[in-house]
Amino acid sequence: MKTISSDDRDQFLEDTEQYRSELLAYCYKLLGSLHEAEDVVQETCLRAWRSQDTFEGRSSLRTWLYRIATNQCLNALGSPQRRALPSGLFAPSQDPGAMMAPAQGERSWLDPFPGPAAHEGDPAEVVAARSSLRLALVASLQHLPPRQRAVLILREALGYRAAEVAEMLETSVAAVKSALQRARATLSEVAPTTEEVVEPDSPEARAILDRYMDAFERADVEAMNDLLRSDARLELVPSDVWFQGKTTCVGQLRARAMTQPGLYKMLPTIANGQPAAAAYYRKTVDDEFRPFAISVLTVDRSNIIAITVFADPALLARFGFPAEPAAVDAGQVPGRAGDAGAE
Repeated sequence: MKTISSDDRDQFLEDTEQYRSELLAYCYKLLGSLHEAEDVVQETCLRAWRSQDTFEGRSSLRTWLYRIATNQCLNALGSPQRRALPSGLFAPSQDPGAMMAPAQGERSWLDPFPGPAAHEGDPAEVVAARSSLRLALVASLQHLPPRQRAVLILREALGYRAAEVAEMLETSVAAVKSALQRARATLSEVAPTTEEVVEPDSPEARAILDRYMDAFERADVEAMNDLLRSDARLELVPSDVWFQGKTTCVGQLRARAMTQPGLYKMLPTIANGQPAAAAYYRKTVDDEFRPFAISVLTVDRSNIIAITVFADPALLARFGFPAEPAAVDAGQVPGRAGDAGAE
């Protein structure tokens, strides 16, 4: 066992920290949960810190960290219940006035993932990272058994060789190739159809997001109607009710959400590589705004394809937003590339 000096430990900590954000995205895709992914990455870094004297350098530090993280994720994926969105579990409601109430029984729901924003890396790498984090794709990954999920991401998203993946998973190259083949076959059946989505910081996407937020704040249902594509989807997590088709979605928004101007305050952000809004809500215009939800939009160049609302007030803090919208200074919006204050 080699001796580690204090300088070596400091350097090891610095070297490990540079991989934290990509490890978080990887664990999120495996687990479907931001909270669980954060816990696993923290445990991965802790285990690496405690075991650094056993790291022999036969593989890169990055590969060693991915090995630890992968095994931690597989241990965490003990439950057979996959994380999902409502549209992956239930048929759409035909009643535009239906209540989007919390689903009955215990279910595991997919979480949204903050960013990544364009300032977080090389533009080409950011585009690739965003594509691999799209909500619909992450939801489809949850259909795979955990080891197939890991093999697919490690091989196709991260570019590890079959032999490297086999070593990480303590299995054979033949088993890795077989798992990859089965994963591809399953995804071909459940993966979403390719949408002509645009980057969240493109002028088109930012304009659509701005119009969406403005329509919600003013309770302008007609403006929202103009934004939605004819086959648009609207869903709320957690709920067993969701809607498809512009007419039904607009009916639901008119009846249940966009009832009066001034009840919502929206701030722009990015989630799962898609335009998103941090939503604050108050019951009356005399009340104070309180954190409400993260709304993730799937958009093309001119319309909203889907609105996925994650109604968890705690998410706003995890996306970097304060308890009150007034605490966000102009140009200091978390996660929105191109705004002043983005580093």
